[in-house]
Order: sequence, then structure tokens, then C-alpha cells
Amino acid sequence: MDAAFPDEKTFGRNDLRVEIDGREATVANLPEPFQQEQPDALRIALDPPWKQKQNHEVMIECNFRPPKDSGARITLDESGFHLGSQGWFPRLLPPKHVLSPYPKRPKVTAVSIRVPADYLVLARGAASGQKKLGNEIEYRFTLRPDDLAPYVTAGRYTSSPSHPARRTAVFWTIQPLGQDAGPAAEQLAAAWKTLESDFGPLDKHIEGPHIVESPSLRSGFPGEESPAAVAFPGGALVNPAALSLGVASDQFLGMVTRALARNWFGDQIYPTPDAAVGMGEGLPEYATIVIEEARSGPAARRRRILEYLRRYDDGVSRVTEQPLGQTKLTDAAAQRRIAVAKAALFFVALEDACGEDATRKGLAQMVATLRGQEADYNDLRSALEQSSGKGLGEMFRIWLNEKGIPINFRQQYPSPPGNLQTGE
Repeated sequence: MDAAFPDEKTFGRNDLRVEIDGREATVANLPEPFQQEQPDALRIALDPPWKQKQNHEVMIECNFRPPKDSGARITLDESGFHLGSQGWFPRLLPPKHVLSPYPKRPKVTAVSIRVPADYLVLARGAASGQKKLGNEIEYRFTLRPDDLAPYVTAGRYTSSPSHPARRTAVFWTIQPLGQDAGPAAEQLAAAWKTLESDFGPLDKHIEGPHIVESPSLRSGFPGEESPAAVAFPGGALVNPAALSLGVASDQFLGMVTRALARNWFGDQIYPTPDAAVGMGEGLPEYATIVIEEARSGPAARRRRILEYLRRYDDGVSRVTEQPLGQTKLTDAAAQRRIAVAKAALFFVALEDACGEDATRKGLAQMVATLRGQEADYNDLRSALEQSSGKGLGEMFRIWLNEKGIPINFRQQYPSPPGNLQTGE
């Protein structure tokens, strides 16, 4: 039986152990012809062979060490750890023969997480009990076939507000917050509610977002030691630099709101590498515009659009732009900043062309239909054309393949006098 395991470099994975029906199984590399195609896969020996219609219990156990880069997939330090929804959980692979069925998740997958007794724990699935083991506690969660990939966030935290209302935002920090978290919690809870309303329900086990401190989390732009926030299913991780801004500050609330939006456009669906900037970054930015409009009305929406235009113009005044559809996460930070601003404006243009209701209905349908799968620009276009009944091919071509901001968009959103304007 072949299985894909967590990458050793990305997750610091070691001490791998596999049992079949309580007996330790041998794990080895794949035959050489298959190693290049599946570098993270290993082969589990079955003795005796697995016959049809037989049931077996497979137990996989491994340890993680702090990786070089901590971010959306994993953070790990002395105060706690976080495992995102991609890469760390083993996946069974299909046999290499014609018409072989792709393995489905078993009817019940049990995930056990053993942590120090004073840790708080969040994880995917339904809580199914816990067991004290000396100075540690083993938490158990049950996943069903329709649950998305598991995640874990755990650490030695204090919770604020101390007695949160149901479905409000909750802060988990290493030290108690030296400020009233109530107003910020209410604002982030309202943002979460808008995301659920406009882009569809997330997970019945998640009542409200958690904002969790992670000292090892770094900025998404390499080399920058700056405030950072990344999504995890059901909330956002923030580093101490972000918390130092003040949880009620506009900058902190803005970056956390963007991270919360990635629960829909990064956990529910996974943008392909070619769409990782335009969709993976652009959709959360667009979602913040939706949230701002829901909170403060059309004038707030317009202000945010002009701000993205300013960021775009500032960026292209410094470096030469490359087309949005060609920009990738591996490109230079200056190029990515231009592309992220333009991507947000692209979704505004789509909303103007299709209508608010049709745009958000199409995005919600895409998230629901492709739940747990990759999505690209073709999926996006198909969803919006179906919801709006309009042909969007030319619009996608112009915004994704040409440089500059289209002149009709500039005319609809003219910048105030004195603002820098560049682009075609």
C-alpha cells in the first residue's frame, strides 16, 4: 500500500511508525521509477496481502520538529504548534493499474492529538473524548468522509474575552491582552458572519473565529520581520508584531479579516499555482471590500477601491509590471504587491459587470462545488458566467493577460486630484 507522507523538510517529520491491525509494518521507499513522480510517497508492506472485502485498521504515527520556514502549513515553538489543512496528514494513494479506484476516506477517521495538560486545542472534526496521561492529555476527534482535511492548533494560551458569547471571535494569546478585546472580537465576528452569508457556510463544528498568537510566524514576504496573519481553518494565526499594533487598530483588524477570508479561498478550495496570486490573494482582498461595504455602506467600498488603485499606481511607479495571470507566489515581492492590488480590482470589475448578487452567488457556488479541491481561472469564469448569464471571456483576457488598469475602470473610479496614475 502506497501513501504520501508529510515532507521531511517542510514539516520536520521523523520517527515514522505504521501499524496494521496492531502489528508494526515495514515502510520503504517506492521503486526507483516511481520516486520522481511521487517524492513524498512510501510503500507500506502488507503481510499477509490485503484481500478484497477485508477490513484492516491502519495506524500511522510520526513526530514533527520545528521547520526552517513557519507559515500557513506549520508553526512549531515552545508555546504551541499549528498544522494547517494541507500536507501534514498522510494520504493513501491508488494502485498503479488500469481502472484502479481512488481511495476514499474511511467512514470514520480517528485523529488523536497528545499535548501538555495545560494546552488549549482546536482541531477538525467532532470532539470524541479525551484521556489524561500523566502531565499530558490525548484529545480525540472523529472525521467523516465529507469533512475536509484535518488541522490542529494547540498551545499554552489565555483566552480573551474570558467569557465569550456564542459565535463571537476569541483571542488565544501567550500573555493576557492588556486591552479590552470585546470590541475587536465583535467586529471580527461580524466580518465572519458576512463571509458566511455571502460565500456560504464553512464548517458546522466552527461556531466563530479564533485569533491565535504564534511567535514563530513570519511575514509572507521573505526577509521581512513585520506583522503577519495567516489563515487556519476556523481562524487566523498572528505573530507578536501584529498584536503589538493593538487588536482594535485598523491595521490589525484589516490583516486578520483578510486571513479569515482565506478560510473560504484557501481552505475550502485551493487555488492552483497559476492562480495562487490572482485568486488565492485577490479573493481575500476582495472579501475585505465586501465586509467593509456591509459594515459602512457604498462610500466605504469606493474608498477601499481607490486605496487599491493607489497601491497599484505606487507599485508600477517603482518596477515594471508583469501581467496578473503570469504572476506567481515565487516572484519578487514588488511584483506580487502590484498583482495583489490589481487582483482585488479585477474582482471589483467582475462585480460591476455581473452584479453583486450574481458575483457572490457564483463565488459561493464555486466554493461549494469544488470544496476540498483545486480551483483555477477557468473554474472562476465558469461559475460567474453561470450565475450572471454573461460572457466574461474578453474581460478575463484583458485583466489577466494585459498590463495596466482598463481605461473604463479608471473612468468609473477616478482618483482624487494629485494622486499618481500610471498604467495603460
